[in-house]
Parts: sequence; structure tokens; C-alpha cells
Amino acid sequence: MNKLKILNDPIYGFITIPNSLIFDLIQHKYFQRLRRITQMGMSYLVYPGAHHTRFHHAIGCVHLMQKAINILRFKGVTISNAEEDALYVAILLHDIGHGPFSHAMEHSIVNNVSHEEVSLLFMEKLNEEFNSSLTLAIQIFKGEYSRKFMCQLISSQLDIDRLDYLRRDSFYTGVAEGNVNSERLITMLNVVDDALVVEEKGIYSVEKFLVARRFMYWQVYLHKTGLVAEQLLIRVLKRAKELVNNGVKLNSSKALSYFLYNEISESNFSDSTLDIFSQLDDYDVISAMKEWQFHEDFVLSHLCQMIINRNLLKVKIKSKLIKYSSLDKYLKSLIENYSITKEEAKYFVFTGNISNQAYGIKNKNINILYKSGKIEDIVKASDQLNLKPLSKPITKYYICYPKGEL
Repeated sequence: MNKLKILNDPIYGFITIPNSLIFDLIQHKYFQRLRRITQMGMSYLVYPGAHHTRFHHAIGCVHLMQKAINILRFKGVTISNAEEDALYVAILLHDIGHGPFSHAMEHSIVNNVSHEEVSLLFMEKLNEEFNSSLTLAIQIFKGEYSRKFMCQLISSQLDIDRLDYLRRDSFYTGVAEGNVNSERLITMLNVVDDALVVEEKGIYSVEKFLVARRFMYWQVYLHKTGLVAEQLLIRVLKRAKELVNNGVKLNSSKALSYFLYNEISESNFSDSTLDIFSQLDDYDVISAMKEWQFHEDFVLSHLCQMIINRNLLKVKIKSKLIKYSSLDKYLKSLIENYSITKEEAKYFVFTGNISNQAYGIKNKNINILYKSGKIEDIVKASDQLNLKPLSKPITKYYICYPKGEL
């Protein structure tokens, strides 16, 4: 069987699958599941084109990794065939642990188990199936490999993951400000003292990348409508779990029912749990909400109807902390109008915060390499006055409440 296939990608054109191991991993049911996991969660309720999947993104990352390896080898950086294969595997599988709608599961029906931890569990399971051929990839993914720049290609402030998702999300949302020149950034990469650097000629591309990242977070990833939709989805799953714990029967798929009826945390995330998790995707949650919108429970039915019909809560974003007393009038109105408890009303009236830091000056810096051999952090190297503010975290506060009648 020919395993060196060519895929057509709307961003990069033709993408080649580099070897039979990558082909076999793509064909595996764990990876095929990513076709059914939306890359941008509920953002399609704001940007109708944002229906691309984690599958698209992972394949795009492999393509960019091929370019990065070729460029670094061209510049004299030694990368063995085993290291090359491991980099492909690590970037292909870096998001394999995402649950339905990407982040909603982490905050609702699974107790503090991040998608990175689940990705690692999947990789370790696949390593058993593939005769330990993923061992080096796992080391790089965990940031434990001795060659630092390889770990930086997988996870840093200028990694392959970000270079793909910014450009891809920009394309599918139609938000042009996020369209980074990932090929030029990769072409400017080099390695000094086993750490990733960007050559001086690439300084303006890095500036554009950081500004684009800031735009995409405020304009897309933290857009207030997408934010309230994700919060509603988290509350749907929390309410469903609460009802099940109180003996209420809810119809859902076997995979979703397992996570509703069992308390799952890092300590009991077994192989059998992982296998059930691998059967869980966006469709389980959508079909459950279509069913639950007619449930007799006031909270569950109304939350589901809001998402299914895109009749969301009103959301306001403020620069200052919102006092809990601000919620009282909305809570009282709900309690009186619908004869529900305060705890039930809190599902529809709540506050929280969002934070954005385009560049962390103390975390895996982006370093610029001058022709003289001098290396300097991008914030110091840049002649742009707006880069320093990008390194400061900005926190905003939101309040959500019903527009009128539920």
C-alpha cells in the first residue's frame, strides 16, 4: 500500500506525508477522531466559516515542521533521521487529547485534566501499539530531550503550533489581521547553543506575528459572543452532571454518559477511560443538547436552547473588577419570574475574567540573532514602541445575564 500520500490544504496547497509511521498514525482511530473536534470551539457562532478541525491543524503543523527541518539542515544544524521522525510525531499528536469543542470538557465533566495530559496518555498508548517508536517523540513533547531547540519547535512562544493556528484561524474566520507569514518566519529560524533564534532579517516578521497574536486573541479567541457561548456549554455539561448525580436520567451517547455518571480525574484516568474518551467528540455533545433542550429541568433545557438556537446571554466586558452585588438585580428578576432557586439562577447570571498576554518576557523568549553574533530578546531588539506593552498581561472582566425573557 502506498503510504506516501499527498493532501490538498487550503492554506499551504499540497502537503506530503513524510513517512509510513506518520501515515499509520494519521490512519489510527485516535487521530481520525480529530476530524470531529472543532479547532475553535464555539467561535463558529461568531465567524460562520470557523468550522475547521483539529485534524486540519495537526496536518498543517506537520507540513510546517518539514519546512523547519529542511531550513535548519540547510543552515548546518544536524538533525538525525530519528530526530526528524520524532519531531513529526510530536507535532502531529500535540493536540490529540482535546475533548469536544476543544476546551469545554476541561472545565466541566472532567476534573482538572488538561488536554496536554490526555495527549500524553494517548501518545504513551500509541507507543505501546507502535513498538516503542514514539519514545523520542514523547521525550521532545514533554520538553525533556537534551536538544532544547527541538522542544522549542513543539512548545515555545514561536512554535510550529502557533505558526499554523494563527494563519489557519485567520483564514477560516476571515480576520485578516491574524494572517502571519509562517513560511518567512520559518525561513529566518536558526539554532545557536542548541536554542532556537530568529535571524536579524526576520525581526519585522516576528513583530507582525506578536501583533497578529494580540489581535486574534481580543478579536477572535476572546470575542465576547464566543466567550459566552463557551461558558454556556460548560454550564450545560455541569448541569447535566449535577442532575445525573441527583438520580435524574439523561439520554446521551455511551461515551458522554460514562463521563457524566463517573467522577474522572487525573488519578483514575485509566486505559479503559482513555479508550472511551477516544470515542467522544463534538457530535456527542451536539446530539445530547438537541435532546436535552426538551428536558423538564428548567436550567438544562434553557441552556441547551440558547446554544442550539444561538439565543445567547447578554455579555458586557469591563476593564474593572465586577462586584458580585451587580448580579443581584438579574438574579432576583429570574428567581421571581421563573420560580427557580438562586443556585439555578446563577447558571444564567455570572461574572468572570479573561486575560491576554501576547508575549511573555520571562517565558521561553524569542531571541534575535544579529550578524555580529549578538543575541537579544525581541522586545529589546525591536524598534517598535508597541512590543513592550504586549509583554504585559491585560485582564478584562465580563458579566453575563439574560437579555429579557429566557
